Amino acid sequence: MYDADQRKLLSALAHGSIFFSAALVSIGIPIAIMLVSTDPVVKENAKEAINFHFNVWLYGLVVGAITFITFGLLGFILFPVYFLFHWGLAAYAVYQTLINFDVAFRYPFIFRVL
Repeated sequence: MYDADQRKLLSALAHGSIFFSAALVSIGIPIAIMLVSTDPVVKENAKEAINFHFNVWLYGLVVGAITFITFGLLGFILFPVYFLFHWGLAAYAVYQTLINFDVAFRYPFIFRVL
């Protein structure tokens, strides 16, 4: 049996680390959680958070390139969508891991490397 409070805290911390994604070291938080924890749900949440980091960076590069190519014209449309994807899904993941802590959260619309 695993500690429910620890599961909630570590899972929420893994998904919440995306809020510090401007500092590229933010991916270190879910990596450390994945390496240290023995809880299978926490490990799955950490893997999913790592995958989400990769996707946020990839989509950010795509949006940045399209904005640069179109001299900022499409940036007005794409940036709000990217912002909602980045922050909205991360906030929803933290909420879901606190409410439904027995199941690992799975992000929609992402590529899974791990």
